[in-house]
Amino acid sequence: MTKPPIAGNRTGRKLGQKVKKGKLKASSRRWIERHINDPYVQRAKLEGYRARAAFKLLEIDEKHQILKGAHRIIDLGAAPGSWSQIAAKVTDSTDEDIRVAAIDFLEMAPLPGVKILQLDFLDPSAPQLLVDAVGGKPDLVMSDMAAPTTGHQKTDHLRTMHLCEVAAHFAVEVLQEGGHFLAKTFQGGTERDLLNMLKQNFRQVIHVKPGSSRAESVEMFLLAKHFKGRKVEPAAETAED
Repeated sequence: MTKPPIAGNRTGRKLGQKVKKGKLKASSRRWIERHINDPYVQRAKLEGYRARAAFKLLEIDEKHQILKGAHRIIDLGAAPGSWSQIAAKVTDSTDEDIRVAAIDFLEMAPLPGVKILQLDFLDPSAPQLLVDAVGGKPDLVMSDMAAPTTGHQKTDHLRTMHLCEVAAHFAVEVLQEGGHFLAKTFQGGTERDLLNMLKQNFRQVIHVKPGSSRAESVEMFLLAKHFKGRKVEPAAETAED
């Protein structure tokens, strides 16, 4: 069971630390203070995960069992790699038998059992490279992608929602029947057309917000479970001469 971390000294670090003013802007200082005092950040270091985001995936899986029985997993927007760490473990992926592919335009340190592509997911070559990397149809496509911020809230929101939509269409194209799709979205931001498309292709579509997602954050996760499978289009009839 994934339990919330207990504030304390399991990591040897006391919570409530302050950052000296120095030359930092007030906003930067507040961010650093929040980060170093975040019990999930401390727990991630203790348990060997690259980021606190690991606990978001673990909490979602605890309730919805999306990792159970997964043989191949594709991780979009993977840096720094905590979701890929979990994926490699549950699929028993090794460097000799790769079952996890991760993609991000940011550089990622190597991970055992994970094929890492440093590439923009919007690159036309990315989808096929990911499928080839895991050697077949994945059982789970997961996306923690978010567009680089511009400072303009509406623009940033629309750009990230576009990534969610592209990831969803990719999932429908490549998933194994019965597979799942998980992607970052925002509260109240999922487009109706996208939801309708997912409901047509999956047996259950819900929004989830794990406890490890910061309370003040507007992020949520869109979860589509049990892919129905791609419908084979009937061949077009050839007109007789």
